[in-house]
Amino acid sequence: MALGAFGAHALKASLPADLLAVFETGVRYQMYHVFALCAAAWGWARWQSRPFVIAGGLFVAGIVVFSGSLYLLALTGTRWLGAITPLGGLAFLAGWLCLAWGAATKLRA
Repeated sequence: MALGAFGAHALKASLPADLLAVFETGVRYQMYHVFALCAAAWGWARWQSRPFVIAGGLFVAGIVVFSGSLYLLALTGTRWLGAITPLGGLAFLAGWLCLAWGAATKLRA
């Protein structure tokens, strides 16, 4: 939430609208995946199953790579950082698949 407030107040005056939107996208996806990370932690606490650990690691990697690259892109204007953002998106997708796999195997048992 602090990054969102920083973007909304401090960066609003200094960033062009397109880069501010990039920063806000990073904040939004970070917030969504913090909840996914909580779900992975809950799954681990309940079932101690490896897919939940993998999902948690993938969500953390996704936050760092996806949101981090968007933050850097917005703050520095270095456009090539946008080329690594999809790697973070792939980590998010893989994390969701692991979370679903872990839940499906445990709920079915």
